[in-house]
Amino acid sequence: MKNRVLAGKNLQIIFGVTLFAVMGVSSITPAFPQIIKHYGLSVKQIGYLITVFTLPGIVLSPFMGILADRYGRKPILLISLFLFGTAGFLCAFQKDYNGLLVMRFIQGTGAAALGLLNVTLIGDIYEGKDRIKAMGYNASVLSIGTASFPAVGGFLSSFEWHYAFFLPVLAIPYLLLIIIRLDTPAIHNNVSLNNYLRNVAKTVNRRNVWGLFILNILVFIILYGALLSFFPILMEERFNADSLIIGISMSMMSVTTAVSASQLGKIRNKIRSQKLLYSSSMLYAVSLILLSVAFNWPVLIGAIVIFGIGHGFLIPNIQTILVSLAPLSERAAFMSINSMVLRIGQTLGPLTVAFFYIDKNIQPVFWFTAFVALIMIVLIRTMVGDPDK
Repeated sequence: MKNRVLAGKNLQIIFGVTLFAVMGVSSITPAFPQIIKHYGLSVKQIGYLITVFTLPGIVLSPFMGILADRYGRKPILLISLFLFGTAGFLCAFQKDYNGLLVMRFIQGTGAAALGLLNVTLIGDIYEGKDRIKAMGYNASVLSIGTASFPAVGGFLSSFEWHYAFFLPVLAIPYLLLIIIRLDTPAIHNNVSLNNYLRNVAKTVNRRNVWGLFILNILVFIILYGALLSFFPILMEERFNADSLIIGISMSMMSVTTAVSASQLGKIRNKIRSQKLLYSSSMLYAVSLILLSVAFNWPVLIGAIVIFGIGHGFLIPNIQTILVSLAPLSERAAFMSINSMVLRIGQTLGPLTVAFFYIDKNIQPVFWFTAFVALIMIVLIRTMVGDPDK
């Protein structure tokens, strides 16, 4: 039987945007050890490649959301992809580390709206159970990207580290497909800008909304701090792994995430959102504790799989809850604030977690992030509550 939601033309195009949204980080992390050696960097300095990429999203995401609500989703999407593709490609040709950081900052400026608009468009096009399914499928595609890109990036950087930066140029031909094939909803926003901003502020200023925003910050501190920045270091230090092995190992987590996210529609028919949030956070904590003591392959693989299951259930669940809290005319601005807080988590993650890399001892990195996962459980109880009520 044909899956009506999965077969939708618009959703399939949105999948491509989602892949570009995760390409900017996941494809280059396997090359981190080589980049450290090439530029003579410290382990802590390599995190700047993520920080400067995510930083523009903190400032620009709200403006992108407002523009997308006022002038439509497609124009902002096209401009963003163009910046992402061109600046990302130019990263490969930088002779010094400062030049690489500048290009990463420009690429991050283009990427600021991608993770915002893909989820917003799903919220625009789908409702009810179809929306839950579409969010799950989109999260699954996102995870397929984060599974594939480290492997592809690891393979490319096994020849030369800068080859991994060739991938973003694929965004340029994708622009044509969006122009021709993507149907975006007509947005009737006839209120004044002041009233529009007042309505957005009213939608945001709720206890459960702030709880979800803070929850997302903590999630991405864990993901970008422990998993994306320091997991490759763990692999090199404990397993003497090269870029290809690091990429494959990271891909295993993402494959697990993709599988679990694709089942979200079925899971949500049986388990309430709040219980699923609790369970996912606990899986994070267990996984991170296991990584702190992972000195052999079975423990490492088990930790990766557990994290992937929790991540696959958590992210699309949060996105579905959030996107249902704002009307169409204000949805992009509302979700842009969520995108901004995600970027805060992504930016703080490598910087915060680096403080726990003490005397080349990586265990405190995973102890700290396991503690963050336990804080998430308290936050769900005290601020988020039961979204299904």
